[in-house]
Amino acid sequence: MELPSRKEKILCAVVESYIDSGEPIGSKALQTQTGLNVSSATIRNELADLVSKGYLLQPHTSAGRVPSAKGYRYYIDNLLEQKPLSDRVKSHIDMSISSAADAPEKILQKTAQVLSELSSMAAVTTTPSGYKARVHKIRFVITGRHTCMVVLITSNGMVKSRLFRCDFVVTPELIAMFDKALNDAFVGVPLKEIDRAFLQSVAASFGELSLFMPDVLIAILDAAKQAMQTTLNVSGSTNLLFLPSYDLLNARNVLRFLSNSEELSSLLEDNVQGTKVYLGKESGYYELKDSAVITTRYEIGGSTAGAIALVGPIRSDYKTLISQLEYASKCASSLIGELLEV
Repeated sequence: MELPSRKEKILCAVVESYIDSGEPIGSKALQTQTGLNVSSATIRNELADLVSKGYLLQPHTSAGRVPSAKGYRYYIDNLLEQKPLSDRVKSHIDMSISSAADAPEKILQKTAQVLSELSSMAAVTTTPSGYKARVHKIRFVITGRHTCMVVLITSNGMVKSRLFRCDFVVTPELIAMFDKALNDAFVGVPLKEIDRAFLQSVAASFGELSLFMPDVLIAILDAAKQAMQTTLNVSGSTNLLFLPSYDLLNARNVLRFLSNSEELSSLLEDNVQGTKVYLGKESGYYELKDSAVITTRYEIGGSTAGAIALVGPIRSDYKTLISQLEYASKCASSLIGELLEV
């Protein structure tokens, strides 16, 4: 239900005042803050109506008002205007993430780290799901006389490597043969189709070359299996212990939830695209009943990939946090895309 414009202005002022100060706000202060050309008695009536409708709470009879979960939700969905980031903050995000731009996983780890530092909250990133991913490239690195590393690069930006040992001497000429034959066989193949039956069919097509292939193919299978799994990066979780909006019990509940990779991954993957804010019980998890989760998706080659999220108290500066999250997401998307040349 959409509120009348005067009620929206008062609700917005209460929410933003409480985010800034953590203190209830009364009618006289609101009269000044909103600039409404009405009496404080009229504002009191509007406040009382917003309380009765569940958008505000009155902690004590004589106290001012604070937003409820419903009030925060209305504010985020209808009233919030994102705060533009300064050039200094943008440059800091760019430089921080770019410093790790040699692998997609490192980019995501650095993204979580810089967001946790800027927000003083916990930050989470997930690698893309490998369910729809395909083999993008296979590369080889000679590591010893009888050892080599296979590097599997997927269409969703994951890079997984496996060492394998050979009974024969590894030479550049042999590796060049491996490179051509295996890229011809694997590039474009969905990860989910790479199993032992597929390896057998590939080996059969190689003829005599297959005699050199068993250890290589097993290494590719192991790398593909790992690339199918979603990996979580959590940074700044200890920040939650020092936030004034949390008591120790709340902080412990959130830390417990962040340590449960399966539930955390499930929550973040529920957001298919764009930016979404879960407030308290909306997440469906008891441990987050007094917390907010702000999550967005980054893209690879124009398609949505993994998630980037901030976790902290409901009383948070959403104007700034959403701007930071979305800017960091675009930066990570761009850098991963450059690495993959997509």
